Amino acid sequence: MNFPLDFWDTSLLTAVAAMVFLVTSELLSPYYGRVSIQINKKRLKYAAIAFSIVFLVAVAIRIVSIILAG
Repeated sequence: MNFPLDFWDTSLLTAVAAMVFLVTSELLSPYYGRVSIQINKKRLKYAAIAFSIVFLVAVAIRIVSIILAG
């Protein structure tokens, strides 16, 4: 039985998650006036950065695999 998602699908999923986390952390900043939500904004921003790094590593792996295959 094969796993229905491949490496590229999971990297796109991490990219979407990183974008959602980053937009959410920015919208919860005090500049927009929504400071009553009880979410740790610093942890949310760190999660967004971590997901972004994972996506960039996945893209780098994909580029290296394309270069080595060609």
